[in-house]
Amino acid sequence: MKIRVEEVPGLMETEVVVRCSRAGGDAARVLAKLSELEAEGTGRLTGRLEGQTYLLDPVKVLYADTADKRTFLYTADGVYETELRLWELEERLRARDFFRASKSALVNFNAIKSLRPDLGGRIRLTMDNGEAVYVSRQYAPGLRERLGL
Repeated sequence: MKIRVEEVPGLMETEVVVRCSRAGGDAARVLAKLSELEAEGTGRLTGRLEGQTYLLDPVKVLYADTADKRTFLYTADGVYETELRLWELEERLRARDFFRASKSALVNFNAIKSLRPDLGGRIRLTMDNGEAVYVSRQYAPGLRERLGL
């Protein structure tokens, strides 16, 4: 693989072009990393708690869920309400190792402390803060595949 950087004076935005014989292997890994960097460029999430708006680092979000048409972000420090819908969060956080655990929840894969099978084909996750989050039967096969089980 060759890497080349061209400086273009006056260019308003950084442009990355990946040239390859087929879009797989090294090219796919490079594109995945670039997607992560692009997501980092969008920065932090915003969440409201007790009338104040906070800037949240997505890495510190353990999971997100919805209830009564409202979306919440759970961190070790508290529960923040966000204006984003769950599907919008899913798009923003996919590159940061978040995955869909149920129709109403997203989980930060890196914040899982332990997991165990549960009734009905579900999986019970224990998060870093000790809270339990359940992966529904519909989404459990994706998690098992990701874990190599």
